[in-house]
Amino acid sequence: MGDGLSDHYRSGLPGFLGTLDTVISKVEGVILALGVLLLALNTCINVIARFGFGKGLFFSGEINRILIIMITFAGIGYAARHGRHIRMSALYDTLPATGRRILMIFIAIFTSAVMFFLCYYSVLYIIGLYEKGRVLPALGISIWTVYLWVPIGFAVTGIQYLLTAIQNMTSSETVYLSTMVQDSYTESGPE
Repeated sequence: MGDGLSDHYRSGLPGFLGTLDTVISKVEGVILALGVLLLALNTCINVIARFGFGKGLFFSGEINRILIIMITFAGIGYAARHGRHIRMSALYDTLPATGRRILMIFIAIFTSAVMFFLCYYSVLYIIGLYEKGRVLPALGISIWTVYLWVPIGFAVTGIQYLLTAIQNMTSSETVYLSTMVQDSYTESGPE
């Protein structure tokens, strides 16, 4: 690939954690690829039906809503794994490598805690939806099942940031933005 990512993700973590990270990465890749393809296919079919036959598919919007939720919350873990998340780096950039590693450990642990906190509250939200018994009008699917991707995405992202903290704690020289992506700064500043 031209963006520096390898075609086959391999975690930088040893043992069970590396295996877990690699398996989650593969599952995320499949979910994202299928989600985007199905979203495009559904949209194209709906446009053809609307303009070709004068009437679109009545359930197309709901399917796209489900797919967008799935892609969004599977994608946050993917972004964290590949170090593609937004960083505020003014303080970080001024620190030497040891300071950056310590700050990255703190950032990763804090972000992981926030993700698990959001996961917990999204589960409570889903329980509330389940108790209300709401369904999607066109598909008749219980709404709570659509939102299952939210806590899954938060949990996977929380795990990914926790693994990043572990990777930085076990590394003595390199600062990692994720389990695989190394920081591109040297002691003298950006490369």
